[in-house]
Amino acid sequence: MHDHIPLTLASILLAGVGAQWLAWWLRLPAILPLLAVGLLAGPITGWLDPDRLFGRLLFPMVSLGVAVILFEGALTLRFAEIRGQARVVRNLVSFGALVNWLLIALAARLCAGLPWSLALLFGALVTVTGPTVVAPLLRTVRPEREIANILRWESILIDPIGALLAVLVFEFTVSKQHQHTVMMFCITVIVGILLGLAGAWLLATLLRQQWLPDYLHRVASLALVLSLFTLSNALATESGLLAVTVMGVRLANTRDLALDDILDFKETLTLLLISVLFIVLAARIDLGAFAGMGWGVVGMLLAIGCIARPAAVWLATAGSKLDWRRKAVLAWIAPRGIVAAAVSALFALELERLGHVQARTLAALTFLVIVVSVILQSLTAKTVVRRLGVAAPPPRGVLIVGGNPVARAVAQTLCERDIPVILADSIWENVRAARMAGIPVYHGNILSEHADTHLDLTGIGTLLAMSRWPERNTLASLYYRPLFGADRVYTLRLDEEHDDKDRARMMPSYRIPRLFGEQITLTCLQEGLDQGYALRATPLTANFDLAAFRDKWGDLAIPLFALDPKGILRVFSTGESPQPSPGWTLISLTPPPESTPATEPIS
Repeated sequence: MHDHIPLTLASILLAGVGAQWLAWWLRLPAILPLLAVGLLAGPITGWLDPDRLFGRLLFPMVSLGVAVILFEGALTLRFAEIRGQARVVRNLVSFGALVNWLLIALAARLCAGLPWSLALLFGALVTVTGPTVVAPLLRTVRPEREIANILRWESILIDPIGALLAVLVFEFTVSKQHQHTVMMFCITVIVGILLGLAGAWLLATLLRQQWLPDYLHRVASLALVLSLFTLSNALATESGLLAVTVMGVRLANTRDLALDDILDFKETLTLLLISVLFIVLAARIDLGAFAGMGWGVVGMLLAIGCIARPAAVWLATAGSKLDWRRKAVLAWIAPRGIVAAAVSALFALELERLGHVQARTLAALTFLVIVVSVILQSLTAKTVVRRLGVAAPPPRGVLIVGGNPVARAVAQTLCERDIPVILADSIWENVRAARMAGIPVYHGNILSEHADTHLDLTGIGTLLAMSRWPERNTLASLYYRPLFGADRVYTLRLDEEHDDKDRARMMPSYRIPRLFGEQITLTCLQEGLDQGYALRATPLTANFDLAAFRDKWGDLAIPLFALDPKGILRVFSTGESPQPSPGWTLISLTPPPESTPATEPIS
């Protein structure tokens, strides 16, 4: 098979995309299918031999890929976000991470028999949880909002911080190959920091001065990152990873610098690199590396999950209002992710070149911790959360796609009725108008990796797709339907969309309930608002029930939602027609006061 290199490379890419799709379909962290494919293709079947396939290009290929992954992760580390989070999060990503690192290193030394240099490096690698595994887990487990926010923000912030710690430990380990350890380490760190700052200044200047056309922003940033990485390595051995990490962190904390376009590109590129690299790196895992460890590996895994993480959490939460049950959940949910796997494999390659006989053991142990933590916590976290009584109540909130005036009016009305709402749009003017009205917002594409990581859906259980683009509405509905359920996802019809006959010919799997009914369109609602109509909440009583409401308004009013006495939101749609009774609240679009008929309801 390796005689047909193009076919093999295409097969790896296709397998990576297939693994990503399988992860999406099963609602699993993508790391699990990718590792499974790599193990199946490599050590299990022998179909893929990366060393033979890539030869001397394997190390530079992996190095450049990991450099891009670390740069993209560093772009998400904003110091203002650390300052803005609760004290528990700050503690977890600072001295909590240090405690976790040292205890894991001690366990690796005592249980797995790693030398201190590799034990410290291993500990630094597996302190990183990572949002790519935590976010999907939280959406399935659904703990209380406070717990979910702590875990989500810890995973976002520890990703680049842990990577930076691992890079520094690795550089110290490599510098021990030279006679002047401290001097070599200092030179490496200084070169990496200075070049990283210089690279950030150069890219920021190019963007601010508009010396690059828009279509070159993404490509130029990629070229600069890779050039900086190779230049830094040429000046000081293994300083490149530190340089690109510092560059990303500096850019992320530079004011008034538009990086959304570059970050979107890096997310797409990182997804491609991860899909390919994980299969290639997993194919190099030496399953025989575990043979001589015996029960020491089990002891190390127990120490990581039952001693190191709980100790870090208990210290980080000391003095907080969290009780022992919530601390136990924080201590239990800590799956390791993509950064740990990618960086450990790169370090193992470099350590092999330097003659470390246990280099492959480092990568194998890291991958083992990732697999065990993700699988174990995916299977048990929901039960732990429920048994400890810290599960979130049934979701009442609404995610609204689109920030046009109709969507904002709906969002504001629901907020006034104490329904949790998030309004998402990629157009800043719409987001700003919603924010000025006091509506919680998400600025960006809700189908992006950034949304998967940063969009907090705790308490959200319904999707209303109300944007002006039918394709975006359909894609958002299909994307979030597995999470919310087919009966809790709705799209508002646009004038240019299919009529009833065309809709009936659609595949059932693509047929989504119409918000407010098939005849109600975005233009219809907008024209009503322009004519003075307003969204009003009407409490129903025994003297003024739904029939009386309809007698009063007739066809002039459009029922939109109904709130039952427990505050559960019901949506009028082609898939549901609520029958509110006394004690309910009806939310509808009603005419201005001058259109009110003379006959008033009997009170």
